[in-house]
Amino acid sequence: MGKDYYKILGVSRNATKDEIKRAYRRLAKKYHPDLNPDNKKEAEEKFKEISEAYEVLMDDKKREIYDRYGEEGLKGTVFGGEGFTWDDFTHFSDLHDIFGDFFDSFFGGSDFFSSFFGERGRRRENRGRDILVSTEISLEDVLTGVDKEITVKTYVECPACHGTGAASEDAIETCPKCHGTGQIRITKNMGFFQSVTIVPCDMCGGTGKIIKEKCPVCGGTGRILKKKRYTVHIPPGIEDGMRLRLAGKGEMPKNGTPGDLFVEVHIKNEDGYYRDGKTLYKDLKIDFPTAVLGGNMEIESIDGKVNVKIPAGTQYGDEIVVRGRGLPPLHGGRRGDLILKIKIQIPKKITKRQRELIEKLAEEMSSSYHKKFRIRR
Repeated sequence: MGKDYYKILGVSRNATKDEIKRAYRRLAKKYHPDLNPDNKKEAEEKFKEISEAYEVLMDDKKREIYDRYGEEGLKGTVFGGEGFTWDDFTHFSDLHDIFGDFFDSFFGGSDFFSSFFGERGRRRENRGRDILVSTEISLEDVLTGVDKEITVKTYVECPACHGTGAASEDAIETCPKCHGTGQIRITKNMGFFQSVTIVPCDMCGGTGKIIKEKCPVCGGTGRILKKKRYTVHIPPGIEDGMRLRLAGKGEMPKNGTPGDLFVEVHIKNEDGYYRDGKTLYKDLKIDFPTAVLGGNMEIESIDGKVNVKIPAGTQYGDEIVVRGRGLPPLHGGRRGDLILKIKIQIPKKITKRQRELIEKLAEEMSSSYHKKFRIRR
């Protein structure tokens, strides 16, 4: 399971978003690094941990994946392969909503928030659009995993100006208003407190630079529209509708950082299977004699033929379990089972000879059941 996000925030597994937000508000104030000067490093780690839990539990899709697969299920699908980083945090605006003036007066001048949120929060405000594409795989691909090539048409960094939007290096000068910082500070006196708000510079748009001559290729935007191809590895055990995240492969904005590319996986099923986690179900049709007498059948599974023993006296709706012929769980482990649900085929038309034999069988098997229902032929 890995980290227990519910325990980290001190909430129950069925906690509402309001309860989660209240818990995060309380813990964020408690572990803000600048309010813990004697134990700042530990506070930063704790603050990151509660923010990771908040990021997951406040998002319905992320929470669903976590509830089902734990922390490991988020790696490579929601977060990168190494797990949560601050670049995955999407609730910067919530901090202002949570702390209000406290955020401006204390966090606005915080070393921790100036170095981290001051930079990254502004970057997220000018973050490129996330892109969502879909791909389709087979059940066999779910068993083994597969690499798929994804093609997207999106904005990428201009190769001529490397994203600056300028015709040359000499065509860029430092912004005279913010002196190259990309931000200006607005200070307000509030009684005993002083409110300091840091906002992007309105003259340079937060870049710290002024372009005197625009790049002729991108027209000063710093980006061009282009087709890009990526290879994404779809791991064994993935479920229908899950999304894989390729960080930084989304749309490139002007003077910002790229968004992410999400690949939504859909599983085609042409062989009549239906799935519950790592367990596969399939109907198995047998004839009446086989149901009565039993026998052996060779059937096709998703990874080859398998012999199945049909017990004598098998009833309609019975289940036969074939161990280890299902699907693997996400992130490895023992394969699930294939469960065959018995359907007994009754022919709609029979020959004269078949009718005579069935009638003779009916006489041999005559019992109180037939008398009770007065079956006539």
